[in-house]
Amino acid sequence: MKQITLTPERRDALCRLVQQKFQTEFDEALSEFRAAEIVDLMLKAMGPAVYNQAVQDVRAHLQGKLDDLDGEVWVDESA
Repeated sequence: MKQITLTPERRDALCRLVQQKFQTEFDEALSEFRAAEIVDLMLKAMGPAVYNQAVQDVRAHLQGKLDDLDGEVWVDESA
């Protein structure tokens, strides 16, 4: 399976979000290193499940569009 990676900008934003959450919810200041470790752990632990769910959601959406295709573009041949 392909490893899920983030852009540096997205990873940095998530690290800042983790730092803010720990500060406001737990009154604990996290270093950039600790926040990055948490982001990496969550990405490794939850990334594949979230990715697979997104693929299933897209597949269902596209299948719905394909199912509607006949109704949208079908031309009555008997007319």
